[in-house]
Parts: sequence; C-alpha cells; structure tokens
Amino acid sequence: MTPYDSLLAELPITPKTWLITGVAGFIGSNLLEALLKLGQRVVGLDNFATGHQRNLDEVQTLVTAEQWQRFQFIEGDIRNLQACQKACEGVDYVLHQAALGSVPRSIADPITTNDTNISGFLNMLVAARDAEVKSFTYAASSSTYGDHPGLPKVEDVIGKPLSPYAVTKYVNELYADVFAKTYGFKTIGLRYFNVFGKRQDPDGAYAAVIPKWTAAMINGEDVFINGDGETSRDFCFIENTVQANLLAATSGSQAARNQVYNVAVGGRTDLNQLFAAIKQSLANNGVSYAKPPVYREFRAGDVRHSQADVGKAERLLGYASKFDIQAGIERAMPWYISFLK
Repeated sequence: MTPYDSLLAELPITPKTWLITGVAGFIGSNLLEALLKLGQRVVGLDNFATGHQRNLDEVQTLVTAEQWQRFQFIEGDIRNLQACQKACEGVDYVLHQAALGSVPRSIADPITTNDTNISGFLNMLVAARDAEVKSFTYAASSSTYGDHPGLPKVEDVIGKPLSPYAVTKYVNELYADVFAKTYGFKTIGLRYFNVFGKRQDPDGAYAAVIPKWTAAMINGEDVFINGDGETSRDFCFIENTVQANLLAATSGSQAARNQVYNVAVGGRTDLNQLFAAIKQSLANNGVSYAKPPVYREFRAGDVRHSQADVGKAERLLGYASKFDIQAGIERAMPWYISFLK
C-alpha cells in the first residue's frame, strides 16, 4: 500500500476541515470533489475571476447530498484580508490555489497579477497563521525555474524569471519560507508542471494548451503551435496534483515542512507529440480531425523546455504519479467531448 493509499483509507475515519481558495477553478474544483468524496468538511473561497459556477455545479452532481452538505462556499477575493480571515475560521488545512495564472495575462496586465498573486497570497498567509491552521499548502509554479537551462528541473536550482507571473510565484515561495522560519508556520509549495484534466477551461485568450487544442479539434478549427513544435513540457494529470496536495497538507514529517516540491510525472512531451496524442485520443473516442497544425511565432515569456525531477516529492511526501500524459489524456477526453459538443 502506498502512502497515498494509506491516506485515502485514513481520511474518512478522521474527517478534517479544509479550505480551498480558488475552489471554483480547475484545480480547486477537483480538490473539492476528491475531499468531499472522502467525507471531509470543505470551505471554498472564490471571486469567480477565472473560476466558474458550473464547476461547483458539476461537483455537486458527482457527490452525494450528504457529502455536498459538508461544503460551505464563500464568495470573496483574496485581496480582501477580511474575506481571507473569515474563510480560515475553524480550518485545519489550507490548500491555496487562488491566483491569476497565465504568462501572457501577466505580461498584458502585470499590476493585477501582482495584486492577486502577491498581495492576495500574503493576506492568506497572515489569515492562516492567525487562525493557527495545521498546514498551508500552496500552488507554486514551474515558471520559477525561469531561464535556467538544466533538465530535469531540481527544486534548489532556479534561474531568472521570464515573466511577471513567474516573479509573483517566486515571491510566494520567499514569503512562505519567511513565515515558516519566523512564525514556525508549516508551509509547503507545490511547483505545478502543466496540469491538465477535466474542468480545465478551454475558452478565452489564456486557455491552457490541452483544452484549447482539444476544443479546436472537436470544432474542426485550426490548431496553432507557437514556434517549431519542439518546445517541450512535463504535462501532469490532475489526479497526480490532487494526490500531491493531500499528501503535502497532512504530512507529519518535520523534514517535509517548509519545502517546495515539483509536481509532475518526470517526462517530456513536445508540442508536435502533444498534437498527435490529442488527435489520436479523439479518434479513439469517435472524433476525427484531419487538419495539420498551423505554426506561428514563439510566444514572449515562454520557457523552451521543461521537465521535472520528482525525486524530492517521492522521498519526503511519498508522492507517486499514477498517470502519464497519454493515460491522463485518455481519462480526460470523454469529459472534454461531453462538455464541448
């Protein structure tokens, strides 16, 4: 039995109260679904800047009425300290997912990205510290590696940030480290590597690549590849990410505290390979797509290659990724087809 299997067996026996910020978002709603199915009490905070009511509505259809009654939703903004304080009342574990993602968005509007990702993050740290929560697990980012060329990415070796978004996520790590050392507060940062899965928004200018391309193929539209298609990423299926959050939040290991961890599978998939994988998965589900991709200029602020070393998370958290990119795409595709058709 893996550490995660043991945790899944233990949680329903000793239910706790969890706060998920950004609960109406892609990752937040998947965490909500997992925790409610494990019999946990969940407080959710969201201002719907990037999250959607439909994500919460979908989760409600996937859990029992009794489980749904254990969920309390607060509509509020992490840039408001009072909202953060209210959300943290009586909470055991914080899973802080709320942020303005997207490198292009941060380049277009660095001020709002900074306000949300840094000022909002600090508000949540203060509120969680004052509420004496057991742990504060937050969404960090692989963008923190910046221009460092080394592969695979190892947590203690980073370069200079390449976007305002990357700056904000690095500052999160610095603040969390200071709070841990100054106040003895348990913080753990999870550097997500290109998370994908059900309820990831395919719409809008800042949609992630997998849902955006999947939507385009389903609708028979062109798929645009920025650059030559050899840019590579370590794509991480959402269920791996849920596992990392739950293990991090509940870890009783002193060595695991005040750390940042890569959350990925340790692989590399270039954009040409990704295009072929999505096309094949759609075909497996009865959807054909015949157009070739359309190549265009590289996008400002993008890292050329990204691949994680997940050894630290395996050693200190007991993390073990269960889904590689192909398995994740196959698992997510029925949801995309159902949502987009």
